[in-house]
Amino acid sequence: MSFTRALRAVGAAAAAGALLFAAAPTASADQVRDGQWQLSAFSADKIWQVATGKGVTVAVIDDGVDASHADLKGNVLAGKDFESGDGDASPEEGDSHGTAMAGDIAAHGHGANGESGAKGLAPDAKILPIRDLGGSCFAQSIRYAVAQGAQVINISQGVSNCTDEPAVLKAISYANDHGVPVVFSTGNEGESADEMLPVSYPGVVGVGAVASSGEVWDKSNYGKPVLLTAPGVDIVSPGTGSTGYSKGQGTSDSAAFVSGALALLKQKFPDLSAGQLVNRLVKTAGLPASAKGTSLPDEHYGYGYIQPLAALIKTIPAGSKNGPLKIDELNASIAKAGGSASGSPAPETSPGSASSDSDSDSGGMSTGLIIAIAAGVLIILVIVVVVIARSKKNNGSGPPPPPGGGWGGAGGQPSYPAQQPYPGSYPQQAPPGQGGSYPTAPSQPPYGQQ
Repeated sequence: MSFTRALRAVGAAAAAGALLFAAAPTASADQVRDGQWQLSAFSADKIWQVATGKGVTVAVIDDGVDASHADLKGNVLAGKDFESGDGDASPEEGDSHGTAMAGDIAAHGHGANGESGAKGLAPDAKILPIRDLGGSCFAQSIRYAVAQGAQVINISQGVSNCTDEPAVLKAISYANDHGVPVVFSTGNEGESADEMLPVSYPGVVGVGAVASSGEVWDKSNYGKPVLLTAPGVDIVSPGTGSTGYSKGQGTSDSAAFVSGALALLKQKFPDLSAGQLVNRLVKTAGLPASAKGTSLPDEHYGYGYIQPLAALIKTIPAGSKNGPLKIDELNASIAKAGGSASGSPAPETSPGSASSDSDSDSGGMSTGLIIAIAAGVLIILVIVVVVIARSKKNNGSGPPPPPGGGWGGAGGQPSYPAQQPYPGSYPQQAPPGQGGSYPTAPSQPPYGQQ
């Protein structure tokens, strides 16, 4: 392995912030599907009667996605590699983290009716693979994903620092302006995520991990960035090779399941904004018995663990456009960083639009002639206005009175209330067995250290 290749491998492992799954020895199809405890916890069979993610594209910004994996074939679109600058978003040899995330979201299994192998939460969704290990703090990748039509963005990674903070803040704003929620994992050190990047930036969906009991995973990072939690312990996912699988844990998987749930919601409620989609997950989130009565959002659970079925079928008002997303804080952060609150690029001034001391414009018309024409137009407008005013006076009519509240009356966004969690099903699930022949992933490198 060359020195450059070794550095890129280390960078991938460090940036991923979750398990890098190894190739698995042969495992039976039943083992794979039976090992996916989250599907029964989610009541996936009932979910798929309502939505499957059909017609929705989820961008997976990671170390690449293996489109040849048996459980993903046909569900992976052409993407981009921001590391090498080409259009091949395949992983390098030995990398399978992005493939696992894509599988958590949109694996369809294989064999007759997809009965074998792994299944994702939104098995009919499409994956837009983007290989980016965080060099630009994902700003370019986020914008590219939106431009390519992604409706959800999953980033199960973090970085040690953002060298161009305004750019990533504006990219997050750009995504939200286009109705695209940006989902980040919070990290796996069991420590505060308040300084983790970019998950600590406002406007994103930060996701922690819980076990099948519904209890928070002890390695799941906590703090203000945690908005929701999802399964992240003993997760069986597609791995290295066309039929490889492994079992691991991490907030990376949790983020992927939230992205899958958002894909389901986007199919069912295509007109909702990013904040309104997230709102449905927040309003139906659950808590284990040990956390009942907790003030929400909690630093470990956020608003609770996701329950996609309830989010799909429960009657929930759309609410404000921003929902629980901290868009006001995002705009303030952009302004503080010296940019416009809009996520769109600021228009550039063309060389010919600058003011000039010249006596003529670009068409060669003299300044005096321009002034004379403008004066003539102004006189005509004044005459027209006077005639119309006299006519209205003679007819006894006038402009309608302004509305009682006038323009720009009292308003503003109310503070986001803590919601009563929807009764959950995770705690009723038996913990998964420890058997099987899936490989155990190596020790987790520190989150975001590059």
